Amino acid sequence: MKFSCEKALLQSAAAVASRAVSSKSSIPALEGILLQTEPGRIILSGYNMQTGIRTRVEADTDGTDEIVINARLFGDIIRRMSDDVITLSTDKNLMVTLTCGDARFEIAGLSSGDYPELPQVEDEFSFTIQQNTLKSMISETIFAVSTNEARPVHTGSLFEIGEGGLTVVSVDGFRLALRREPVKRVDGGAFRFVAPGAALSEVEKICGDTEDETVVTLGNRHLLFEIGGTELICRRLEGEFLDYKNAIPRKNPILLTVDTKTMLQSIDRVSVVISEKMKSPVRCVFGFDKVTMSAKTGNGESSDVCHISGDGQDLEIGFNNRYLMDALRFCPADTVRLELNTGISPAIIVPTEGEENFLYMVLPVRLKG
Repeated sequence: MKFSCEKALLQSAAAVASRAVSSKSSIPALEGILLQTEPGRIILSGYNMQTGIRTRVEADTDGTDEIVINARLFGDIIRRMSDDVITLSTDKNLMVTLTCGDARFEIAGLSSGDYPELPQVEDEFSFTIQQNTLKSMISETIFAVSTNEARPVHTGSLFEIGEGGLTVVSVDGFRLALRREPVKRVDGGAFRFVAPGAALSEVEKICGDTEDETVVTLGNRHLLFEIGGTELICRRLEGEFLDYKNAIPRKNPILLTVDTKTMLQSIDRVSVVISEKMKSPVRCVFGFDKVTMSAKTGNGESSDVCHISGDGQDLEIGFNNRYLMDALRFCPADTVRLELNTGISPAIIVPTEGEENFLYMVLPVRLKG
């Protein structure tokens, strides 16, 4: 094998593929990147048996060949090279030589025969969406993905594709995050699947702030995200996802308009006395055009007043500070409508006007006394 490639291109591609490389594995090849040469380009792959990433980059290649190189060592070497063209070559003993300017490295490679093949994904169902749209939908819902392995299906996000476009839902038993957007093209009719949170986190990083298209394909057991010259393949999660449509109460008598940044700052101030060791809900009393917030722990007491629009009817309700802050921080609007009912009913956060393209639900915490 022999190829030459610009350092910036090779470094970027190696970083992307490395996201799916196992840090420790009983199979040494899985701690490496699979390098493959084709006419005019190289393909770099990482695979941890759960998620696989394959990315392509232009290069001056000599024939078709493949080898596995330790991902950490390969990345460290490339990063330290000067900003020039890097040349890589291998010999029959799987020794890899990397040169750039006056720098030269020789490291041992591994046979590609030990590298497991990435799964093939059938393309009966798929949809197309802009990269920046998918990126924002993931980032604005993934915070509510569960980390509790007791319900594995909730450690991912539900994707529902139909005539109304794409709906993404994450839920962890304490809160729910939902985003809706139209999609450009749907093949195969309406369908749904649950994508693992860990894989979606990588998809979010790979997607750029661009209107370039991403194609998402549903297979029998796996999912394929095609983002530019990069493919991410992951296993879909099986199980019964929460019936979110029936879980969200919408007949709420108290409707308030809230400035997200202002309320976020108030909760943040009150939360100073709350810590991992000293936990306490934030006590909220919703009055006319204002909400009084307070917290009390062994660290001390805090209170603040946040101005809102509407009559809260003196409703007293407690929230986990982090859950309410996350909902306000990630919702894509400067002002939102807060829907409330009783002190033990969930709080609903939706847009103040226009299409309801997001919804956040936060369950309350029972207050003592």
